[in-house]
Amino acid sequence: MSDHTTAEHTGRIADLLAAHPWVARARPAPVRVVPHPDAVTAAPEPGPLMREHLEQWAEVYEWTYETAEGRHADDLDLSGWRASDTGAPLPEAHMRDWVDRTVDLVLAQRPRRVLELGCGTGLLAHRLHPHLDGYAGTDVAQVAVDRLTAAGLSRTAFVRAAAHETAAPRVRDAMDAAFGLGALPDCVLLNSVTQCFPDLAYLTTVLHGALSAVEDGGTVIVGDIRHSGLLLDHFARLERARDPEADGTAIAARAAAAAEADEELSFTPAAVAAALADRPRPVRMSVHARTMAEDTELTRYRYDVVLRVGPHTDGAGTRHVRRTPWDGHRGSDVPEALRDALVGGPVVVHGIPNALLHDAPGAVTPYALREALRGADAAVLLDAADPRTLAVAAPADCAPAAAEGLPAPSGPVAHEPFPLFVRRRLPEVLRDHLRRAEPDTIPPAITVVDVIEDGHA
Repeated sequence: MSDHTTAEHTGRIADLLAAHPWVARARPAPVRVVPHPDAVTAAPEPGPLMREHLEQWAEVYEWTYETAEGRHADDLDLSGWRASDTGAPLPEAHMRDWVDRTVDLVLAQRPRRVLELGCGTGLLAHRLHPHLDGYAGTDVAQVAVDRLTAAGLSRTAFVRAAAHETAAPRVRDAMDAAFGLGALPDCVLLNSVTQCFPDLAYLTTVLHGALSAVEDGGTVIVGDIRHSGLLLDHFARLERARDPEADGTAIAARAAAAAEADEELSFTPAAVAAALADRPRPVRMSVHARTMAEDTELTRYRYDVVLRVGPHTDGAGTRHVRRTPWDGHRGSDVPEALRDALVGGPVVVHGIPNALLHDAPGAVTPYALREALRGADAAVLLDAADPRTLAVAAPADCAPAAAEGLPAPSGPVAHEPFPLFVRRRLPEVLRDHLRRAEPDTIPPAITVVDVIEDGHA
């Protein structure tokens, strides 16, 4: 094939690719494409590539819940809950602790009507509904929706819907059935679902939908969030468990590669605050540590966020909250040190090293803090800027602060899996497109890039 013919051929391929609706621009030799914004957008509706990412997770959970390999009882279906290091099911006692801590966090907000986005097998629905006037749950897995509907839980309704579909008529119908005609939830709950989100743009869309759905004075709770600031720690721990004799440099390199290739979303509290920048109403935010007894990835590397929505009506947002460092109070007796530190509240005791992640004087586990505060009106918090550091707020309702005042982290605010998905999936789609358009042509390798300028990626 002559140079002229080759140029014509590669130009033809670039033209065919550029004509595909999922492509904004294409260049030949080597073939590089820029995704069309409409294909990867999150709002007002997910574009086709983002829908594929969401549907991929829906299929995973449909299969997981259908096989029900972790189903212990109607109210304790732990299907899909496995340890990252061994692949074995996480211990039942630990998972009960995990569920109970989330239930405690939700009920501490005193909700009456809960809308849960991504209710899964109903671990929370079974435990929350007796305390509520109504509970509505959505999930992407039809098998989960069908089983929960068949369970006949009082004052509940379940519907198949994705997390961004809070305004969909079928979701409104479920809320009408659970809450009463036209009633709004006073709590929107997303627990252990954000890891399946494509990116921060989709997270923002979901949060704005939740904030728009909840009534003034209510809360949006985002639970069991994977913290991107601890992602390298998580993978380094996994790599060390797999190869105890490896040197630190090798472990660090493997952990960095695993973190880069991770297919789940993780983000910092600062990413949540950024998502609220264009929020429709005032929001105060608190960041909570996971306080389970057992040292697992669910305790070490995850956290919860509580968003209080609407104008302050209880005075909690205007009163003075004293801040005191842990250094001045730490001692061998954690309960006594906390009692001394919390005198004269409202107060936030900050700078408490997390003993699960930090070998430092005065380090305490989140569980030890929870036990020391048993019976007290207090909350165990996570430092918004340093995930290795804890805090305690007393009373608990002095924890929320304006989202815009959140300190920025030192590193990236998120790890987003969607770009990895697009770089893998879009070339597959485009090669199929070329095979149909040019059956006798062997499709070339296709690289997805963010932008092409003057022939250079």
